[in-house]
Amino acid sequence: MSRTLRTFFIIAVAGLVFSCSEQKPDYELIIRNGMIYDGLGGNPFTGDVAIRADTLVAIGDLSDKKGIKEIDATGFAVAPGFINMLSWADGSLLKDGRSMSDIKQGVTLEVFGEGWSPGPRRKKDANDSLWASLDEYFLTLEKKGVATNFASFVGATTVRNYVLGYENKLPNPNELKRMKQLVEDAMKEGAMGLGSSLIYAPADYADTNELIELCNVVARYNGMYITHMRSESDKIYSALNEVFTISRQANVPAEIYHLKINNTWNWNKVDTVLAKIDSAQKAGLKITANMYTYNASGTSLTARLPTWVQAGGAPAMRKRLRNPVTRRKVLEELRLGIPTKNSDPKDVMLIGFRKDSLNKLYRGKRLSEVAILHGKNANETMLDLIVEDKSGIAAIFFLISEQNVKKMLKLPFVSICSDASSIPNEPPYTDDPTHPRTYGSFARLLGKYVREENVITLQEAVRRLTSLPASNLKLNKRGSLKVGNYADVVIFDPAKVKDNATFDQPHHYADGIIHVFVNGAQVLEYGNHTGAKPGRCVRGPGYQQQPI
Repeated sequence: MSRTLRTFFIIAVAGLVFSCSEQKPDYELIIRNGMIYDGLGGNPFTGDVAIRADTLVAIGDLSDKKGIKEIDATGFAVAPGFINMLSWADGSLLKDGRSMSDIKQGVTLEVFGEGWSPGPRRKKDANDSLWASLDEYFLTLEKKGVATNFASFVGATTVRNYVLGYENKLPNPNELKRMKQLVEDAMKEGAMGLGSSLIYAPADYADTNELIELCNVVARYNGMYITHMRSESDKIYSALNEVFTISRQANVPAEIYHLKINNTWNWNKVDTVLAKIDSAQKAGLKITANMYTYNASGTSLTARLPTWVQAGGAPAMRKRLRNPVTRRKVLEELRLGIPTKNSDPKDVMLIGFRKDSLNKLYRGKRLSEVAILHGKNANETMLDLIVEDKSGIAAIFFLISEQNVKKMLKLPFVSICSDASSIPNEPPYTDDPTHPRTYGSFARLLGKYVREENVITLQEAVRRLTSLPASNLKLNKRGSLKVGNYADVVIFDPAKVKDNATFDQPHHYADGIIHVFVNGAQVLEYGNHTGAKPGRCVRGPGYQQQPI
């Protein structure tokens, strides 16, 4: 071979080697030039984020690196995936695993278990299902395939119902022992702790000691107690004291579900409520809270009824309400303001009946209006409708002060929830009533309360949506943008993110969430669902993997 030919060959080979090394990508994905909010609350910075498989592998200036896929995030915020601390998507995800209403708000982890949890279930109740235990539910949902990660508390109501049904009684020693064993089983299966909902029957048949006994089990597995308190209205002080007592005596962290104060005559208690929480924290208790970003709650009309009449379940309740003597007793208690002075009928909007005929007549109207149409006072109308419709009747309660919402949003220990399922805005889902928080609670925080009203900063809002709840739940490798963490990532436009759902027209997706990644897989691309379902069960600190 001549010198000229040899030189040409060497140059050609060197060029080929250089070309190949130049083209070889360093990462599967690089998100470039985004404003990075790492979830820890510090100032954001411009940079790049690299993902390989399900993991964050590099953060910073990656201008000398290449990705198989690259996304230009210039002008957008890049944040950890958001955590929904109170989700009712345990049922909706089984029907539609895309988790549309929450994915389009950047939620990458749904946390179930406010009082009721998917397990444990008695075998007779699980005959029509694929699971009986919480662990079996987790495996079922993972196998089906879901877009989001998910976790759950074990419900105190679920455990009580398993052993005692809807009976209004305290457990005897053997029954309590069985309840504690169920909690222990659930903690070993990965429950985050114990969740209660103490304004509802049969949950409120439990006394404080019963909850302490169950939380003693939770404490052994490093879990937490999370509660819809026994009162959010007239008796809120004593309800708070119960939370503190359980936390102190069982030595568990405690979180308050959807922190709020109901009814106008109680709104001025806000400073005392917050001072009591502050005092408990300073005394060494780990007390946190979550909330949704609306001045109205959503539940069933039966929440206005005394719980004693609900013992034994809905059919037994309706039978009592048809009994003239019992009915008079209920009406007298309602007249006297039981439970908790009740709620003004003009503040209660009825949004869903089982019967189409009642929907046509009354859906979307206030209870005060419905009473006039029905021809009786509001309480009698309510009892008639509950019996006739054979349902709890979905309702929205406008009982919360907007000023208090803003005051509570400023609290550094408050994370965010939807208190709702996660659904698509498609039939048949759009045929059912819902609260706008289903579609908007997280986007509303970022749009209305951060950008428009400056209640908190964007970096603080991201912290509340990410590392705060992750820390409270003791999650590993989630809740912040950190090398080695799972790649749950949200890219959104801070200038455009907003909620569009209203109380009159709730089935509208939020705007402004551009891309969402769950465990490194892209689930939302330019606002559109990709169909990917990479969600996993996230188990609690007491999880003990069972041998196969």
